[in-house]
Amino acid sequence: MKIWKKNLIVCWFGSFVTALGLSQIAPIMPLYIKQLGVHNISAVEQISGIAFGITFVVLAIFSPIWGYAADKIGRKPMLLRASFGMCIVISTMGFAQNVYQLIALRMLQGIVAGYSTACMTLVATQTDKEHSGWALGVLSTASISGSLLGPLIGGYLDEILGLQFTFFFTGALMLVAFILTLLFVKEDFAASDKKVLSTKEVWHKLPDSHLIIVLFATSFILQLAFFSIEPIVTIYISELSRNSAHIALISGMAFSASGVASIISAPRLGKLSDKVGPQKVMLASLIIAGLIFIPQAFVKNSWELIILRFALGFVTAGLAPSINTLLKKITPDVLTGRMYGFNMSAFYLGTFSGSLLGGQIASHFGIKYVFFITSTLLILNAILVYNKICKKLNSGTTPLLKGHMV
Repeated sequence: MKIWKKNLIVCWFGSFVTALGLSQIAPIMPLYIKQLGVHNISAVEQISGIAFGITFVVLAIFSPIWGYAADKIGRKPMLLRASFGMCIVISTMGFAQNVYQLIALRMLQGIVAGYSTACMTLVATQTDKEHSGWALGVLSTASISGSLLGPLIGGYLDEILGLQFTFFFTGALMLVAFILTLLFVKEDFAASDKKVLSTKEVWHKLPDSHLIIVLFATSFILQLAFFSIEPIVTIYISELSRNSAHIALISGMAFSASGVASIISAPRLGKLSDKVGPQKVMLASLIIAGLIFIPQAFVKNSWELIILRFALGFVTAGLAPSINTLLKKITPDVLTGRMYGFNMSAFYLGTFSGSLLGGQIASHFGIKYVFFITSTLLILNAILVYNKICKKLNSGTTPLLKGHMV
């Protein structure tokens, strides 16, 4: 088996496990904050958004920094640093005594993390050119599926073992990712170009920086849409459910419905994007997702919400792979790693903004308005993609895309 295929397998599993572990925390965050002594519902909503999202804004800051370090010393050391660091920090969260310690540890997690970013860079730079688009699509599917399946496991663990065990189990998953990376990932870093360009030099070398900015914006909106509801979905389930004894488990199912749909849908949307072009899949997914968010505000029970979130995951499964495929095709090979680092920063900022926005809107206006605002943002993003990406690709004015797009 070729080295790039082995790396892809390990990175897929490591990204899946990492996302699985991190997302287990989402459905229990409000419950854990209550356990730490905060009982006012409005305060729980706001603190949940901050505690959940602060990790990702710190990640957005440090992702380019670790990307620069990866260009200097290699991507495998970054994988090992991130997985082992998260193992220690997340396990420590289980011993937090108050919300201030929890938030501080979430910030520290953002500093040491970045496993998925390093995986994306490693796969992009080490995979054969003719297979890079497929490989990046596969890797994106791992992160999406893991992040949306994790809450189901987290909710179940809380039901049988308690809130704190979820943090210890997540730490153990990070340790598994560290061991697998240490033993099986191979990187031919000696053959890489070790000349690291400044951010200004990188930007000047891009053939179409405006198109790349739109892709970054789409990554931001995609994550904002997914995570706007995550900090407060447990509270929403509490309002919808008549059986308060299984709130954590039902919340986990609501989170994970999109992940299950993504696993089913992603290969099919990948094949469709190969036929019609990833930009068309991206546009359709944004429009349909925007429409699906609206009825979520009017559901009468938890199962209706779960069904709608399943539909959401089904149509959005192709968004991240389409973004990564387009980035690969319009970016020179020597800049691919840096561009994925910046794109991951957009993802992390979207995650933070979504979790913070969702908590604040729910606290001040009500949970229903979270769905309305998120829907509006997705539709506006679809308009932007149509005007700035679809039209430009059809005109053939983007140099590196000539001969590559349908």
